[in-house]
This record gives sequence, C-alpha cells and structure tokens, in this order.
Amino acid sequence: MTPILFVYAKGGPPLEYALPRIAAHAAVHVLALAPLPRVSEQVWLPQCASVTTAPPGEGVELVDLICSHARRVGAAAVLTLSEYAVVAVAHASLRLGLRGAGERVAGARDKRLMRRIWRDCGLPVPGFTEVHAPEDIARAFETLRRPLLLKAAWSAGSTAHLTVWNEQQAEEAWKTGRSVMEASSAQGYAELHAADEGVSDFLLEEIVTGQASDWFDGAGWGDYVSVEGIVADGRYHPLCITGRLPTVAPFTERASLAPAALPEASQRRIEEVSRAAVDALGLDTCATHTEIKLGAGGAMWLIETAARFGGVMTTRQVETVFGLDMIGMLVRQLLGRDVAYPERMLTEGEGAAGSLVVLAVDPEGRPWRELPAWDFEAVDWGALIAPGSRVELVREHSLAPGSPVPPYEEAGGANSMAALCFLSAGSGPQLLADCGRILAALPKALTTTSPERSATSADPSTPGSTA
Repeated sequence: MTPILFVYAKGGPPLEYALPRIAAHAAVHVLALAPLPRVSEQVWLPQCASVTTAPPGEGVELVDLICSHARRVGAAAVLTLSEYAVVAVAHASLRLGLRGAGERVAGARDKRLMRRIWRDCGLPVPGFTEVHAPEDIARAFETLRRPLLLKAAWSAGSTAHLTVWNEQQAEEAWKTGRSVMEASSAQGYAELHAADEGVSDFLLEEIVTGQASDWFDGAGWGDYVSVEGIVADGRYHPLCITGRLPTVAPFTERASLAPAALPEASQRRIEEVSRAAVDALGLDTCATHTEIKLGAGGAMWLIETAARFGGVMTTRQVETVFGLDMIGMLVRQLLGRDVAYPERMLTEGEGAAGSLVVLAVDPEGRPWRELPAWDFEAVDWGALIAPGSRVELVREHSLAPGSPVPPYEEAGGANSMAALCFLSAGSGPQLLADCGRILAALPKALTTTSPERSATSADPSTPGSTA
C-alpha cells in the first residue's frame, strides 16, 4: 500500500478509532512526538507499518524532523489529527511538495490572525484586542464592551480562558493564563511549531450573548455549533453540523452531540457563514472544524476555525449518525484519490451520538462538594441511560480506575477532564435526556472503591459499555 506518515501529538480522536481508518487506505508510519497511549495499544499497533518516537523540537527543527522521516518511509502524504502539530505538518508538506493545509495555515491556528482576517473580510466576529503588553489591556477596556474574555491565542479545549471585568483582573488573569499555558506545554498540550508564542500570546475579546432557544427545536442545547468539513485542493466541503450542551464557565465544552436539532433553513444559514469563514482563510487541503455562536434574532458570530477535525469523538459521532468516515475521506484526498463528497452539507442523520466530558461540576456548573475516585465500572450506567442507548469509556482520554477526579479549574478548561464517554441513542432527544441524567447522577454514582477494587474492577484493555 501507499505509505503515509502520521504525526502523533496530544489531542485529536483516540488512536484506536483513528488508525484503522487511516490504515484502510495507506500503510501507516507513525512519528510520535508524545508518549503513545499504551492502554489501547493492542488495537492501534497492528495497524502500523512502523512506529518511531522522537522529541519534537520546534520551528524549523520540527519541520526538518517530519520531512526527514517522511522521506525515509517514502510517504506520499503527511497527516496529523492534533491541533498542536497542524502548523508543523503543513510546513513540512509544503517543503515536500505534498498536499496539506498550505502556507496560510497559521490563520486557522493563531486566533489573533484568524480574527483579523475575518474582520477585514467583513465577517461577524466579537470585538477584540491583541495583548502584548499592559497598555494593550488598558486599550481593550477603553474600546470594548465588558466583561471581556482573556483567551490564549494558540490554546485548545478552552485552556487559559478567563472572564475579566476590569484592568486589574485582566492583568492578574494574564499572569494566570501564561502559567496555565506553561503547565499545559509541559504536559504536551501546546503548540509545537512555535512553543514560545504558544505560551505568551493572548487576546481580549467581547463576550457575545448567545440565545439557543431562538435556534433549536427543544430545550437543553448550548448556544453554539460546529460545522465539520474538509477543504480539498482549495475547495471547501461542509459535511454536517454538530451541537453542544451548555458550556461550563467560562466556556469549557461539556458534550458534543450529533445531529444538532436545527431546522434545515437554519442549518443552511450556518453552512454559508462557515463557507465564508473557511474560504477567507485560504486553506489548501485539510480537515476543518468551524465553531459559530448563535444569538438572538438569527445573529451569528464566528468563534474559530481549526485546520483539523473536531476533538474528542467528533469523527466517530459523524460516522455513526451521518455515515461519513471523515478520516478516511481526508486520507484519500491527501493521496490524490477520488473522494465522494455530498453535493450539499448533510442536515439529517440516523440516530444520535455524543461525546460527554466528565468534569467535577454539576449540571449548573457548580463544583462537586466531594471528589471521588474515577471508576467507570462502579457506575450503574443502565439506570442512567434509556433502553437502547449505549455508553462506552474512551480509554485514551480517561483517568485510570481509582484515580481521584481532579477539581474543575476555569483557567484549565479541558485539562480538568477526568474521563470521556461516548454515547449513542436512537434519537437526539433521547441522547439529550441520557446526558442530563448522567450529569445529575455524578458524582454520587461513583462509589468509593477499595484499593483492591481500583486495581481489578476495570480492565483498561476492554472498553466498558452498557446496552
């Protein structure tokens, strides 16, 4: 089979889901820039033609590493599913003369550049100011409507996002944000191509008000959506929309759900805003994940576009509900093969699927009073989900059984995650209800386990599921 180099870094869909879909179309050579998930090794390792681990370096050094390894294995394409390696892989693909996100990839990574591009094109974005020095903070409060959101320009998963009401709070938040980004970087959750900028670059932006009830059929939905898609040789193909549960303060994602309960006319409006946003970025060939805030009276604001697929289990949700293997489609596109894209974005699917993040907060966002040990097998899932629904533990994104659930920290965002669960149900309303019951039941549903049970209750090589 044709060789492809897969550059692994933190983030993205789990390898036990992703690698079989890559290997169906190419011989997969893995270049690992972060420790590989051993908990699922028996699933993903047989899919690999070779596996090489290497310290990532940064900038030109990292691009050199990727190019050298791609030439060594004769790769016809280079692919990553991690937010943190997107820029480096794009630059390596350019140097190698291979398909990739292209020379303008930074516009889909640096939130400051992204917003400048959209603003200059007349697209709807919240007011913002880049933060390089304390005087930038003062200017932001002179020109923008408070409260403001301090946001790390290169972050993912709502890391280093803090709400501030005045200059003093903003200056303290800026210090906190840099500390959080430094800690995230030490754990591998930071930009690899521009490590220094990834830690120090920030912006302040206005917090626009969403109004989910003006958009969705039924209650319980968050006030923003994502359009999942692929850019193929410069042509954007929006594929479907995924919805959300309401976020945890400030804006940490709690669950991604498909399909989104939106009338088709609303989905088509969102599709066109997404098309304008992606087209403005000038990407070549890559996945896209475009987040859009939904306001009252049909108002929309662009949050961000990433040159990769949505995180957690978004790709599996789309395959389950819409029948699209987006990873396989992108691999074929990168290899120059035919890909069957829908003529228009799909607005209806079959059944429902979601990724539920376990955070130590209740349904209203209040911190848990007690922090029990995490143990998937200790929960009576059958009592929490409807007949016909299923829940599985995503092992690569979950703590080991017996680990204490970490306290939720606003600045840490998704870094506070204890576990990730994948749910499927017969319908969207059923899935929403399942998520609601689970969130209401935790943490009481987690029993305090003995050391003996913690060591034996859940075999990490077998994903838990309940029918």
